[in-house]
Amino acid sequence: MSSPLGDLDVETFRGAAHRVVDWMADYLAHPERHPVLSRAEPGDVRRTLPRHPPAGAEPIDEILADVDRVIMPGITHWNNPAFFAYFAISGSAPGILGEMISAALNVNAMLWKTSPAATELEEVVLEWLREMMGLPNEWFGVITDTASISTLLALAAAREAPVELAIRERGMAGRADLPVMRVYCSDQAHSSVDKAAITLGLGYENVTRVASDDAFRMRADLLERAMAEDVAAGRRPLAVVATTGTTSTTSIDPVRAIAAVCKRYGAWLHIDAAYGGAAATAPEMRWVLDGAELADSLVVNPHKWLFTPVDCSALYARDGDTLKRAFALVPEYLATARQGQVVDFMDYGVQLGHRFRALKLWMVIRAFGAEGIAARVREHCALARELASWIESEPDWQLSAPVPLSVVCFRHVPRATMTAEELDAHNERIMHQVNASGEAYLSHTKLRGARVLRIAIGHLRTERRHVARAWALLKACT
Repeated sequence: MSSPLGDLDVETFRGAAHRVVDWMADYLAHPERHPVLSRAEPGDVRRTLPRHPPAGAEPIDEILADVDRVIMPGITHWNNPAFFAYFAISGSAPGILGEMISAALNVNAMLWKTSPAATELEEVVLEWLREMMGLPNEWFGVITDTASISTLLALAAAREAPVELAIRERGMAGRADLPVMRVYCSDQAHSSVDKAAITLGLGYENVTRVASDDAFRMRADLLERAMAEDVAAGRRPLAVVATTGTTSTTSIDPVRAIAAVCKRYGAWLHIDAAYGGAAATAPEMRWVLDGAELADSLVVNPHKWLFTPVDCSALYARDGDTLKRAFALVPEYLATARQGQVVDFMDYGVQLGHRFRALKLWMVIRAFGAEGIAARVREHCALARELASWIESEPDWQLSAPVPLSVVCFRHVPRATMTAEELDAHNERIMHQVNASGEAYLSHTKLRGARVLRIAIGHLRTERRHVARAWALLKACT
C-alpha cells in the first residue's frame, strides 16, 4: 500500500525487496536459462507497453511481474558466462549489493559536505586500485561513468595545460592567435577519442590516426613523423592517446616509446587502459602498463574486467590541479567553508552531480581481495590462450591477431578458394548462427580490412566448459 502523497510503506517495500533479492539470486544462479542474445525484433518490447502512463497507482506486485513478462524477453544477458561479445563484463554479487545500498542512500557527492563518506571512500578506494595496478602514488583519481567521458575530461585537461593558450577564459572561436591543435592515436584506438575531439571543438579532422605494426600496436616512429610534420606546418601537437588493450585485439601500445615522443613535443599523454589496465592487478602482468608512470592521465574501467556493475570508470591524473583548473566553477549556492581543504568532485568534470559509485567498487575489492581479483584475471587469460591453441590446431581456422590478454580474434578460412568478400560473408554467417543458438554471443571486428570474429573472456562466472561449448558451436556452423 502507498500513503496518499508518500512512498510505498516500509513493510510493502520490505516484502517487495525480499522478492527482488530472491529474483536476483535465482537469476545469478541460473543465467543459462535465457538465450544470451535477445531474440526480440524491433518494436517487440514497445508493443507490450501501454501508449500512455497510468493515471493511478499500480500494485508493486504487478510491476514486478512485468519485469519477467515485458522486460526479460528484450534483454541481452551481459551477465551470462557465455557472453563473449565486445568486452565481457560482470555484475558481481558484492557489486550488486553495493549498487543497491547506493540507490537506497541516494546521495549526490558533488561536494565533500554533501556526503563526506562518499568523497573520502572514493579517494581511498581509488588509492587501493592505483596500488593494485602499480601506478604512481601521487596520482589523483576520480570516478566517472565511462571511459568515453574519462578520455573527454583528460583531453580537456590537455587543452588547459598550456596556460598560454587561455582556452578556459577566451575559448577557441575566432582566435587568429590560436594554432590548430592535433590529437594523435593509433588506427586501433577507440572512437571515444574522435568524439572527445568533436565535443571539445578540436575537430574530427584534427585527430591523426597513426598506423600500427603487425601486432596492431601504435608505431612510435610514425607518431614522431606526424608530429614533426604538424610542427613544420604550424600546427600544435596537443595530446596523444595510447591504448593498453585496444578494443579490437587488446594490443598494447609501446607507452614508454610514445612517452619519449610526447616529451620532445610537449604533448599530453593519456593512456586508455579501460580494459587492459585491469590485467596489471596480477603483478606478473604489470608489463601492460610499462611506462604508464610517464603519462599525464590514465583511465581504467572497473566495470569491464574488475567485476563491478556498470557504470564505473576510474580516471587518474598526474596533476589533479590541471584537471580541476579545466572545470572548477563555484557559484555562491555551492560555496562552503571547507573549500580548498577537501576534495569536491564537482570540480573535476562537466557534471555537477556525482554518484556514489565508490561503494560498489569498495565492496568488490573487499569481497574478492587483491589476490582474488588477480587470480580471476589470470584464469581468463589462460582460457583465452587455450582457445587460441584450439584454433591454431585446426587447419581451416586462423588466429587473426596475437593474444596478449583475454580476447581472441580469429576467422574460418576454408581450403576452397573464396574471394575476400565471400570470406567476410562466410564468417559473418558463422557468427550469426552461433549467436542465434542462444548458447553463446560473440562479436566481430575488422583487421586490415578483413572481417574477423572475437571471443572476449572476462566474465566472473565463465568456465572452461563455456569456452569449449562456444568453440564446438563455431566448428559446427562451418
